[in-house]
Amino acid sequence: MSQSFLNSFRVAVPADVSSVVGLVESAYRGESGQRGWTTETHLLDGRRTDEESVAELIGRPGSLVLLMDRADALVACCHIEHQGDAGYFGMFAVSPELQTAGLGRTLLAEAERIARDEWRAIVMHMTVIEQRAELIAWYERRGYRLTGEFKPFPYGQERFGIPRREDLRFVCMSKSLSEVAA
Repeated sequence: MSQSFLNSFRVAVPADVSSVVGLVESAYRGESGQRGWTTETHLLDGRRTDEESVAELIGRPGSLVLLMDRADALVACCHIEHQGDAGYFGMFAVSPELQTAGLGRTLLAEAERIARDEWRAIVMHMTVIEQRAELIAWYERRGYRLTGEFKPFPYGQERFGIPRREDLRFVCMSKSLSEVAA
């Protein structure tokens, strides 16, 4: 059986909040995050998200948290939001044990499909911590380009993490969804 038959997508509901938080935390923080390549522990301490923030994303109009299940277990998630003629992509996490299995690429493609086909978005935007060169390169291989714009890191807001450096900021990236095969 091919891997595509083993994965299924669904939109998160309030009952999924704690599972989403657990997955995001495992992918980005602490010891489990260090098993995968998406860890931010060298840049940030503290939490990556919390139940209140995830619940707000699930309940916000024009916003959804997309989940990928494999054999009834949550293995990947992302947040996408409809913003006019654009989509916004964020809170992307894949279980550290499965980060080289192609799940991220598959979930990103589904998020782009939803933005393009259901929201009629023409572009997808995202932000990435500037110091995450390997992650920026991963997105560039999937057609995203640096826009030359930056956004400040929310220093002093511990719900986004406790910075270990004073030079953090976000780079803005975008991808034309007309380039994505329909």
